Amino acid sequence: MNRIWAPWRMEYILAPKEGGCIFCFEPAQDPERWVLRREPEGMVLLNKYPYTGGHVMVVPRAHVSRPHELSAAQFSALNALLHRSIQALEERLRPDGMNVGMNLGRVAGAGVADHLHWHVVPRWNGDNNFMPVLGDVRVMNEYLDRTCEHLKPAFAW
Repeated sequence: MNRIWAPWRMEYILAPKEGGCIFCFEPAQDPERWVLRREPEGMVLLNKYPYTGGHVMVVPRAHVSRPHELSAAQFSALNALLHRSIQALEERLRPDGMNVGMNLGRVAGAGVADHLHWHVVPRWNGDNNFMPVLGDVRVMNEYLDRTCEHLKPAFAW
């Protein structure tokens, strides 16, 4: 029998699931860790458990769960941040395509259902193979610290 090791999953499994919102708590506790851009209405940060390399999230500073809970000005500012994030990832990573969207509510797949956020997932031809299906594991080609170091210049607009 072959074994596929994914020890990074243990960090997620053992992480405390209580104590507040990760988008409000973690960036405040460790403001430099994987935060690519901070603006008055929101921030861009690397996904701690990415689908592919360069998977970022655009997160409002306001702790809301639905887009209509943001003011028109906040929503506009976040869309501008989303727009610039897509450009930065295309410039720096040159993906073949991207998935961009949000999951509203736990039943829709939201891992953090009470704090709205957009996912921007760079995709390359052949980036998804049999590993997630057969091995229940994703193969990541780079550590998050290195990805952050590589992307940060593209977010210095």
